[in-house]
Amino acid sequence: MRIAQVAPLFEAVPPARYGGAERVVSTLTDELVRRGHDVVLFASGDSRTEATLVPVTEHALWRTISQQPNSKLARYQTLAMLSDVYRRADEFDVIHAHTDVYTLPFAGLTDRPTVLTLHGRLDLPDLGWLFTRLNGASLVSISEAQRAPLAGLPLNWAGCVPNGVPIDTLAFRPEPGSYLAFLGRLAREKRPDLAIAVARATGLPLKIAGVVHSVDREYWHDEVEPMMAGADVEFIGEVDDRQKAELLGGALATLFPSDWLEPFGLVLAESLACGTPVVALDRGAVREIVRDGVDGYICADEAAMVEAVHNIGRIDRAACRERALYFSGERLAEDYEKLYITLSSR
Repeated sequence: MRIAQVAPLFEAVPPARYGGAERVVSTLTDELVRRGHDVVLFASGDSRTEATLVPVTEHALWRTISQQPNSKLARYQTLAMLSDVYRRADEFDVIHAHTDVYTLPFAGLTDRPTVLTLHGRLDLPDLGWLFTRLNGASLVSISEAQRAPLAGLPLNWAGCVPNGVPIDTLAFRPEPGSYLAFLGRLAREKRPDLAIAVARATGLPLKIAGVVHSVDREYWHDEVEPMMAGADVEFIGEVDDRQKAELLGGALATLFPSDWLEPFGLVLAESLACGTPVVALDRGAVREIVRDGVDGYICADEAAMVEAVHNIGRIDRAACRERALYFSGERLAEDYEKLYITLSSR
């Protein structure tokens, strides 16, 4: 099939360090090429891919707009990219966009099917109206929990396809380490402060890795950094793929205290791929990824997380790795391949 993959322009594909949706786009695109498809990737020029790359911008936009929180550059560049993609619509059997609501006005302009994977939160005001009003795209969620806020609306859902991770870059570590790990965006809703509190209550050291975006700096400086005094908490900063595998694989457990309607939680699958169990709050899509008592523990509150860490030795790290195989790039591509064939045959 001739497939257009349309990536966000915030980070390169794959991102050098932090980046969720772009990492999934990379995994999917390269696997589709390996399966024999003719794939064109529209992305930033510093992307690396097995597909044919159409460089929309010279570099990923995040490093620029993060210094200008009110900049509209990303929106304008995304709209310009989508305009270019849909001018070429006849070159493709299917257009697969990962560019959020900006895709919606374009999808109805061609008879070529558009698959729009929604990577973010769907509990924001007016999204339901927008998706109902502009319904030319076939919508895909990354979890059942993600689409719950839009339940009951007559939307054009084509399916639910859980994210995939590059399993071969996340080596299995059968022996547990002696520290706890936290990896993610260092924002209030991700609760790194709670991770510190849980680690301190268990008496175990904690390694924190992630990025502080401009909108989260006040929270980080005022609330988290004062908690980090002491040798028991180590802040690593952003990590690349090698450092991520080392951090997660070397941990006793990964803490996932995210306290919002998490659409997926890529770090959950990445941790399990390394064999490292997770201790997570029961929010969003966590139950669709983690099997409570098998791959880790799903907890109601801080006290339950502390107890779960004390019981983490009961979890079989080999079972964690086995669970992660479901979230492979091969399964991801196979699910979308079936969807593309169904939509393009209509």
